[in-house]
Order: sequence, then C-alpha cells, then structure tokens
Amino acid sequence: MYRSLVYPILARIEPERAHGLALKSLRAAQATPGGLVLLRCFAGPRDPRLEVKAFGQTFANPVGAAAGMDKNADAVGALLALGFGHVEVGTVTPRPQPGNNRPRVWRLPEAAALLNALGFPSKGAAAVAKRLDGKRFKGIVGINLGKNKDTPPEKAAEDYVAVFEKLRDGAKYAVVNVSSPNTPGLRALQSRSALAGIVKALAAVNTPKLPILVKLSPDLDEAQLDEALAGSMDGGASGFIVSNTTLDRSSLAEKFPERPGGLSGAPLKARALKLVGDVRRRLGAAVPIIGVGGIATAGDVIDRMKAGATLVQVYTGFVYGGPGLIGQIARGLLEFVEREKLASIADIVGSATP
Repeated sequence: MYRSLVYPILARIEPERAHGLALKSLRAAQATPGGLVLLRCFAGPRDPRLEVKAFGQTFANPVGAAAGMDKNADAVGALLALGFGHVEVGTVTPRPQPGNNRPRVWRLPEAAALLNALGFPSKGAAAVAKRLDGKRFKGIVGINLGKNKDTPPEKAAEDYVAVFEKLRDGAKYAVVNVSSPNTPGLRALQSRSALAGIVKALAAVNTPKLPILVKLSPDLDEAQLDEALAGSMDGGASGFIVSNTTLDRSSLAEKFPERPGGLSGAPLKARALKLVGDVRRRLGAAVPIIGVGGIATAGDVIDRMKAGATLVQVYTGFVYGGPGLIGQIARGLLEFVEREKLASIADIVGSATP
C-alpha cells in the first residue's frame, strides 16, 4: 500500500519537506492516546531469538534507525513502535544551525538512493535535551554528536564534549560523527591524532560511562582506515559505525555533477559490506560494529551481520520502503532463524569473515 498509494504522493513533494511531514505525522501519533499501539501494528514479531546483546545492553532486534532520520528527537517513541530495535538521534550540534542552503536533498528512485548535502541542520543540544530528558522509551536510544560548521578543527573536541554533556542522560550510547561529507573539514578529523583527541576528551567526562562509537566514512583508503581505527582505539572507542554516505558516484548511470553532497542507499551496499568485513578483520570479534549503507531487506541485514556487523541501521531504505519495512525485515529474519535452526540471529555475526 505504501509503495502504490503513499509514496507516489510523497514523491511529488520536495524530499526534505516530505521527510518533515512524515516526522510531524509520527510525532502526532505518539502524542495521541492509542497512537503508539496503532503504530505497533506495522512492527514485526518480538522474539528472543532476534535479540542482540551489544555494549552491555540488549537490543530487541538488530535493526536501528540511522542518524539523520530523526535529527532533533521529534519521533523517537513512534520509530521504536514501528519496530526499530534502536533509534540514533542526530546529528546534534552544540548550538542551533540551519545547515546548507536548500535544495539539499534529491531522490534517485531509479537507483533506490538519495543525494544529500544537509550540513548538520540542528536545533541544538539544549533543544534536543528537552525532548529526551526524563523520557522512558521502549527501546535503545543513541545520540550522534557533531560539531558546528564555524568551529575550527582544533576546537572540534570541545563541541563533541558539549553535545555529549547535554544529552548523555537521555541516551544509551553516543557516536562521534566525523564522516559526513557536507561539513567542510569534518572528514579531516578521521586522522589518528584528531580522533584520539576527540575520543579521549569524551572519555574524560564520560560519567556515567556510556559506550562511545566512531562513525567512519566509506571513502577512506586502506591507510586512512588504519589511521582512523588506530586513533579511535587509542582514545578508547567502544565500537564503530560503518559506514554512511559516499562521494563516489561511479555506480550511478547519471552522475549529477551539479548536485553536491553524499550518496546513500542501494548503490552504497557493496562498498559498505566490504568495509564492515575489512574492519572486522582488522579488529577481531571483540569490537562491535554497526553496519549501515544500502540496507533494505532481511537478506541485506543477514549479509551485513555475516560480514561482521553486530547491529545494522536503516535510513534510505525506510524512505522508499515505508513504515512497514522494519516489520517485513523482522519477519524475514525470524524465518531465517527458524529455517537455519539458530538459537539467535547473533550467532551469524562474523561467520563470513575469517
């Protein structure tokens, strides 16, 4: 119904505005008595065999909402009700900022992809804290930390710490976002010394102790990946998110040279899958990985977990798949678990990566 009735209507609306309308609808539903119950009709089965333990916590299933879907914590309860095992809020910056000029999001439906040049639009840490503090959500909530566009690189750690200190009470984990291609100079923070400094600065104020993850770009070469992993581990990172948008558009039939920003969705799938395996081989099984990029089916989740991902996240796939997508994926995962006679979906993590 979503693909045949709802999506064609949304596709006529400018992408960012359509996304805003969807969030407003979800927020209205979670504020309406009985609204969350109705949203749960879209969710898949709750089954202990789909649970995953990571970072000392239990996730109801391995599929989360990636950062960018709910930047300002507008609809966390609604997204969890739709079946997500976790929701990552953000990216959140210390001070409010508008992001880049519009238009800054483009659909590529023939490729099941998006181009975005958002540039961390954020209402700021104080506003997001008001929406998270004191709330009890039925699921895991993470926070994605960013820096303001006008903050110089040498002051970046201060921005990440400022957001963390505002939001840590409302979250179960935090993510250092140094991977977005849409904030000038941000990806330079993936160097070993810069990452070590940021993660160490967060560790110094990390009480009570939350898992600190680092989100890596899919555009790192082998040497840069080694540097980023080493710097993160030097600082004491708890895990990694691999990966998000790419600047490489070689997979597209039409290159859109006039449009800035990063590419997400199906064209990123092969690259992101390989990168999960590369990180797994370098770090071993002890360091959890969240796989993101081009995930839209239960088969995609299974492949990513076999490559080494403990959990996965979805964003672009949800745009095209609609509110029933996570329920479909959960049912597919449960069918796989039953067919393979597995005690837990977590049993497949890393099975395809020596």
